[in-house]
Amino acid sequence: SVHPVSGLEVIPLTVTSGKTRHAFRVELAASPRDQQQGLMFRTVMGADEGMLFPMNPPRQASFWMRNTVISLDLIFVGIDGRIINIAAKAIPYDESKLLSHGPVKAVLELNGGRAAELGIKPGDQVEW
Repeated sequence: SVHPVSGLEVIPLTVTSGKTRHAFRVELAASPRDQQQGLMFRTVMGADEGMLFPMNPPRQASFWMRNTVISLDLIFVGIDGRIINIAAKAIPYDESKLLSHGPVKAVLELNGGRAAELGIKPGDQVEW
């Protein structure tokens, strides 16, 4: 399916935390242009929605919140598909760099505070 606002493909994604699987429907920001736009200017996102930024090849990731209206959790997914770190409750419009703690194959953005609310943490498995 396609997201009504961004026009991006929407795909299923799961985060497995212990015995709990959390299901999301995420927009796939695959192109450099889509990744640069990200969630800028968006004012709302559903509780089980997000945006996935695949990194091919895997690399150190650096994000910021320029022109981003809503608080986000940035979940950095390592090469093995496990979360290596989370930049929680990133501040809207803040231009400070939010960095992965090593090379990542993707970055998942969820609503700010959602990872903590669901108990999602480093080491959890992310699949799409």
